[in-house]
Amino acid sequence: MSRDPLIVGNIVGDMVDYFDASGRLRVLYGNREITNGSELRPSQVVNQPTVQITGLSGSFYTLVMVDPDAPSPSDPSEREYLHWLVTDIPDGGDISRGNEVVAYESPRPTAGIHRFVFVAFRQTVRQAIYAPGWRANFNTRDFAACYSLGAPTAAAYFYCQREGSCGGRRYR
Repeated sequence: MSRDPLIVGNIVGDMVDYFDASGRLRVLYGNREITNGSELRPSQVVNQPTVQITGLSGSFYTLVMVDPDAPSPSDPSEREYLHWLVTDIPDGGDISRGNEVVAYESPRPTAGIHRFVFVAFRQTVRQAIYAPGWRANFNTRDFAACYSLGAPTAAAYFYCQREGSCGGRRYR
């Protein structure tokens, strides 16, 4: 049995193929750094997080944030719902120095426990990356292929459910 949290949380498989991480992705909501599988309430993720990507010096990165469980884990008909898309993030620099292509939309799950996933890709060149016409049914694999981004550099995820919900069973 794998102990890789991206496999345990079905991030590898549902959204991306297996990859060897070649960088580090730090995501902080306020002063709380997310760890894979941590649980946050919607009230804790209202404001866009501080994100830092480190890997290959002099590189630029693209960050995608999606909800693969929209609108609910039992019926993810809008999988993957795009919450945020930022390109041209300089290595080691804060995400605020990148180009926000799709503005941050805070997680507001209405049913079930959702996974919110951040995936970072190293750009081989700085290039124009365009916002998709919609947020629902975004596909991280197709997006990476369309822009020749290759395998992810790093990924991280957290769980979130409607405020006031209690207990419940995690996805799979």
